[in-house]
Amino acid sequence: MTTPTASRACGIDFGTSNSTAGWLRPGHDTLLQLEDGKITLPSVVFFNYEEDHACFGRAALAEYMEGYEGRLMRSLKSLLGSSLIDSQTEVQGKALPFRYLLKLFIQELKNRAEASAGRAFDNVVLGRPVYFVDDNPQADKLAEDTLGAIAREVGFKDISFQLEPIAAAFDYESNIQKEELVLIVDIGGGTSDFTLIRLSPERRALDERRGDILATGGVHIGGTDFDRQLSLHGVMPLFGFKTRLRNNAEMPSSQYFNLATWHTINFAYTRKAWMDLQDVHRDVAEPQKLDRLFKLIQERAGHWLAMEVEAAKIALSGSDTHTLLLDPIERGLQCELARQDFETSINSLLDRVSTTVCKLLADAGLRADQVDTVFFTGGSSGVPALRAGVRGLLPNAHHVEGNLFGSIGSGLAIEAMKRYG
Repeated sequence: MTTPTASRACGIDFGTSNSTAGWLRPGHDTLLQLEDGKITLPSVVFFNYEEDHACFGRAALAEYMEGYEGRLMRSLKSLLGSSLIDSQTEVQGKALPFRYLLKLFIQELKNRAEASAGRAFDNVVLGRPVYFVDDNPQADKLAEDTLGAIAREVGFKDISFQLEPIAAAFDYESNIQKEELVLIVDIGGGTSDFTLIRLSPERRALDERRGDILATGGVHIGGTDFDRQLSLHGVMPLFGFKTRLRNNAEMPSSQYFNLATWHTINFAYTRKAWMDLQDVHRDVAEPQKLDRLFKLIQERAGHWLAMEVEAAKIALSGSDTHTLLLDPIERGLQCELARQDFETSINSLLDRVSTTVCKLLADAGLRADQVDTVFFTGGSSGVPALRAGVRGLLPNAHHVEGNLFGSIGSGLAIEAMKRYG
């Protein structure tokens, strides 16, 4: 009888909001601990100017929240496939390419995975969304190539990719007892990805699974988009969004969109953005609201507010209302948020998700009642309106919740064992 051995390779799920690393070895959990005994490393870098160092994950968020002067970068994965990837940003007076920031985080992710495993990894299966970029195959391929090149620069020698929802499917398959036709619903921080796949205990050991994958699809919508809508429609009106100038023109919106979008928050702090705001200040009809915006930018509190909005979104998954306290901006200021208003603000996004699922069924030539199971994964799949929409499309399917943050990393580790031994 052959004794099972540890895999030679790891799987890495570099996520928009959180990242994980998986490694198959007998008698141990698949997911490696990456920070303080936790399997997730928030995809965050903080450049601490006062102590002249960079830190990552929860430690980065903690130093930022403690008030150290510095620069916080989050949602780095969103740069892949965007025009920003070839641009630079200023960090402590130096122009740093966005590619370098991605490399810095992925190097840290590799180092932590290896430290947790107690061994080096030369081979890796990287997760990727079905589409980095919607309706642009060339840009999508460039995004994958960029991620692959960065992985090679940090020390991986043999690099391959697997679609994230397929990796999640393999994680689910490791525990099922009978054949099932499964819709994988993976709603991450930046993308929503779907796979219709046939799974069974007998198929687990097969190396070739293309015949089991009936359809894949995706759309560039995720948790950060939900955050943006909640911020714009629920919170930013307190800071002057959609208010009028004295000539009845609408207040320019670019600053609000920057502050409501994780990877563009720092653009609100540029000298040009500040001068543009000062130019319109004299013409605003509600100066108190713009004064709050000035305070938000002067305090560089955009990331703090974005984290509060994200926490409010999560709270609204379990409650009809949530009070967001804004005392750091103005004593006694608060924002009353309602789940119903939030769901209204993301209706168009949810419609696109539903359209993608319907197209997936059509591409596979399946009726809704032929799907046995819907498997939810991804940190943003917990939004009740999203789940209700999928449930309405597939009312007869059994609904299963996977490890919202770990299913993809586990599935990538399974794939890594198959590909590299």
